[in-house]
Amino acid sequence: MDSDELSGPATEHQPAEKFGTFLGVFTPSVLTILGLIMYLRFGWVVGNVGLPLTVLIVLLASSVTFITALSASALATNMRVGVGGEYYMVAHSLGLELGGAIGIPLYLCRTLSITFYSFGLAEAIVALLPAQMEGGSPRLVQLIAAITVVVITAVAGKSAGLALRLQIPIMIAVGASLIALTAGVLTQGLQAPTLIPSYRSAGGGFWYVFAVFFPAVTGFTAGIGLSGDLENPQRSIPRGTLLAVLTGTLVYLLVPILLAATVVLSPQQLADPGVGAWTAVAVLGVWLVFPGMLGAILSSAFGSALGGPRVLQALAKDGLAPRFLASLSRSGQPTIATWISGAIALIAVALGGLNAVAQFVTILFLTLYVTINLSAAAEKISGDPSFRPTINVPWFASLLGSAGAIVVMFLISPLACVIAIFLESALYLYLRRRSLQRRWGDARAGVWVSVARFALLKLRTHGRDPRNWRPHILVFVGDPDKRIGLVRLANWFNQGRGIVTASQLVVGDLTNEDFELEQWHDEMDRALDSNGLVAFSEVNVVQDFEHGVIDTVQANGIAGLQSNTVLVGWPQKPGRLEAWLRITRGLSKVGKSTLIARLNWAHEPGQEKRIDLWWGGLENNGDMMLMLAYLLSLNPEWSDARIVIRSISRSEDEMKLQKEGLQSLLQEVRIQADTEIITKPPNESIADIIRRSSANADLVFLGLQDPTVGAEAAYAERMENLTDSLNTTVFVRNAGEFAGKLV
Repeated sequence: MDSDELSGPATEHQPAEKFGTFLGVFTPSVLTILGLIMYLRFGWVVGNVGLPLTVLIVLLASSVTFITALSASALATNMRVGVGGEYYMVAHSLGLELGGAIGIPLYLCRTLSITFYSFGLAEAIVALLPAQMEGGSPRLVQLIAAITVVVITAVAGKSAGLALRLQIPIMIAVGASLIALTAGVLTQGLQAPTLIPSYRSAGGGFWYVFAVFFPAVTGFTAGIGLSGDLENPQRSIPRGTLLAVLTGTLVYLLVPILLAATVVLSPQQLADPGVGAWTAVAVLGVWLVFPGMLGAILSSAFGSALGGPRVLQALAKDGLAPRFLASLSRSGQPTIATWISGAIALIAVALGGLNAVAQFVTILFLTLYVTINLSAAAEKISGDPSFRPTINVPWFASLLGSAGAIVVMFLISPLACVIAIFLESALYLYLRRRSLQRRWGDARAGVWVSVARFALLKLRTHGRDPRNWRPHILVFVGDPDKRIGLVRLANWFNQGRGIVTASQLVVGDLTNEDFELEQWHDEMDRALDSNGLVAFSEVNVVQDFEHGVIDTVQANGIAGLQSNTVLVGWPQKPGRLEAWLRITRGLSKVGKSTLIARLNWAHEPGQEKRIDLWWGGLENNGDMMLMLAYLLSLNPEWSDARIVIRSISRSEDEMKLQKEGLQSLLQEVRIQADTEIITKPPNESIADIIRRSSANADLVFLGLQDPTVGAEAAYAERMENLTDSLNTTVFVRNAGEFAGKLV
């Protein structure tokens, strides 16, 4: 009755230098949020719609990004996020095809963003030059933009650490500009803000202003894009991303209040686009505002130069781009991918004006937000046991985030939205490389046959991966009315998502005897329906009990939906428990797990308080016991149950090692449970300790070994003695692909 601990998955190669939450996630994310639009368009927004509607615009826009940040955080806390950021999370949640359909445009967006931000920086610099140089400004803007692309690419390719550390003085400059604006407003007098919209320079109305402002709140995924360079992505991504979004929201609520309340600016002046509103109000004007604005642009460019090549690196590792692009330099940087990205950005400089393309890039980023939210919603709805994020987001909240992003896409540009969706759909179909061409039967039957066939083909490929494991349980019920509790237990274990099959076994000879198989089948269905239980039912006639059980188990199911777990009740017939032990040994050889349950509820379901799990250390049973206890606790009837992992040590030193090992395991697998290590007294047996410690537990999990041939009777006797004084007890023999691979 033992189980062993698990070995964690191997870690993939990572760059030599790793970053924490502040430098690796928060800094690039918040500086990308607090970007050019904050300086150039906030006054214009307030001047056109008034302060109340400006606050509403900020809250509406920030709610979409906040929900998306929550969804991304949920995904990040449930997996070891590798290089590729958002692409990695989508590909590992919704599959490589959809991940590639998003990842390829994401790479192009980030690469072209280097060009956009370089142009923005160049135009801002040219605006500060003497007026006599205006004649050559278009060429000068292109030249400065090209130089900027080269410098940014060189820095990003040399060292991500250098690029990130350069953002510290940029953050100081942005902070100084905000302080200068606040000081300027407070020292020059206040006025009542404009409350009524005028739409002086925004003929498109409220939603037009909203669409112009929305890109200001994007960019929070800049830190997620550096996932492969983080010390602890599971911790840093949610903390840094959510903190950046909240910081950006607070700043964006403060700035319009300041601009609306200052006496320096009239509503007409506010409605003019540009940085003039800031420089007119802020202390020291251009001397503090322009460094912050230029720094924000430069920071966004650095974020794109770091994030884009890492998406390309991840695409190359997954075979969606040439393999050589995944290679790293000695310093751990994707140098080749960085220089290729820089070359694409430099070529884009020659195109000159990129305003229309910039709008298209914003739409593609929004499709990424849609997909991130859909990934989180799909994971939540599917209810996979492996989806155990430390940040739980309701599925409907993630779907709301997707809907909000889609609405914003159409508000910004319906045409660009349609083009982006068409492009990504075409990429998805191309990457999938296969589709079902024909349907047969009537229209409705053909659709369902196609869907079922497609799903079964996918399960044939993916169904045996430990990450996708869930119990598909074959329950041997004998008398359905007396054994209905077993079916209820099986439904609790799979939460109505796996397959439960109730099988009644009849010993006989079909060739010489007549059986009322249809009547027995109908009686089983009535028993299940009357108890509100969902399960498939079957009646099997076998010539020999033990061989018949093994044959039935092997034949049960179809394609990727075969039963992987057998559940039986405590037998009443003499010698039947020994028979089940022999059967268990046979089932182990064909990879089927076995649960032998002795039902003895201390009270009615709905009042359960404690689940005890005895962790041994010699088999793989502990993996399955912990997963079953976790699945049980997700049911409303067991939601208040406390899971306690108990183990027995021989000495104080062994107790300390076991406790550390269990705590480390629980942190790794993200399951809430208590641990209790008991040092064995010399005058007390292990069975006595189990009976004493678990006497009040509502359900006890114990490991089940395969007894040696001929030792079944003695083993069965020990099982009987052990469970006599316990409440419901489940013996677990884990023998499937899930053994030793708790995820």
